[in-house]
Amino acid sequence: MHPNPLYRSDDRALMEQLIDEIGFGMVFAATPDGPRVAHTPLLSTGDGAVQFHLARGNALTRHLAGSDALIVVNGPDAYVSPRWYDNRDTVPTWDYIALECEGRVRRMADEGLEAFLHAAIAKHEARLAGEPWRAEESSDKVWSGLFRGIAGFEMEVLAWRPTIKLSQNKNPETRARIAEGLAAAGKPALAHLIEGLAA
Repeated sequence: MHPNPLYRSDDRALMEQLIDEIGFGMVFAATPDGPRVAHTPLLSTGDGAVQFHLARGNALTRHLAGSDALIVVNGPDAYVSPRWYDNRDTVPTWDYIALECEGRVRRMADEGLEAFLHAAIAKHEARLAGEPWRAEESSDKVWSGLFRGIAGFEMEVLAWRPTIKLSQNKNPETRARIAEGLAAAGKPALAHLIEGLAA
């Protein structure tokens, strides 16, 4: 997390929205074999918890229940060139959005994992054009095979630490040039967010 309070937020709705829109993150935890990370789909429950699943063979799976862990969700990011500043006698930086969630993890029962999978599938299928795929289209053999291969977890988030670094330390004219430069560099999502600050 960036130490500058200018880049922090206490807006919980914004943090929940980041999890919802990105829908994917990294889970970090210490294990007897050393620190480990797993990449996984995420689903916020809306009441202070984040759910996810891991392959049963993942290095974290057998150590995660009952432990403290860290979930990281990365939003858009990009290199920011001094060429977009009023004064070029400076250094480059990186603008980005990220969220760290720290908390205690519990293993979900099969019913919880099933509910998580159905909710995640419905959410992501709704974002695609055309007729949605439904979990019921999987045969019992395929669906039960999925359950044998994964484990569901839920983190009770005790600390939310967002970083929203969008060149807030620059004047509106400079932010507008940064947004224009990022859009031209193929970073439209970040450009749009910075434009919002410049307006």
